[in-house]
Amino acid sequence: RLLSLKNIREDGMIDNDSFEDFISNEDLDQHYFTKAGDVLMRLNKPFTAVYIDQEYAGLLVPSYFAIIKVDQTKALPEYVAWYLNTTTVKRELERTQAGSRIPVTNQGAIRKIPISLLPIAKQQALVELYRRHQREKMLYEQLIREKELFFQGVAQRLLQGAE
Repeated sequence: RLLSLKNIREDGMIDNDSFEDFISNEDLDQHYFTKAGDVLMRLNKPFTAVYIDQEYAGLLVPSYFAIIKVDQTKALPEYVAWYLNTTTVKRELERTQAGSRIPVTNQGAIRKIPISLLPIAKQQALVELYRRHQREKMLYEQLIREKELFFQGVAQRLLQGAE
């Protein structure tokens, strides 16, 4: 399966609805595939970073993503992904971007990003808070979709009753 731009949401989450199948005529090296604990970063705007957990290991990574290997003795990969998605980092990447029509960055620019390292316990607390925040956002989005369907159903019944 191939990871594509449409699988990466701007909030740093993976949309697993539509991975593309990829058939290669030759064997590909393992470094082209995701591994649990990797952080992927989009090399074009909006420069979104995503954490790869076990569920998304083994996906083929196209060249418009950088694979970031995190030294887990210093930082949690999920924390690094969250940090790379902060407004401050995105602004810095936009400031240093190359290209006029399609803003892009490169792995060298990503390597130069200073990451504010908190103690691992605080990183873990922040990651947990972020997971809860993402879950809450997903539930709100689901509620909005359901409310929209409810409204449409009630409006349709009222219109039918008006005839």
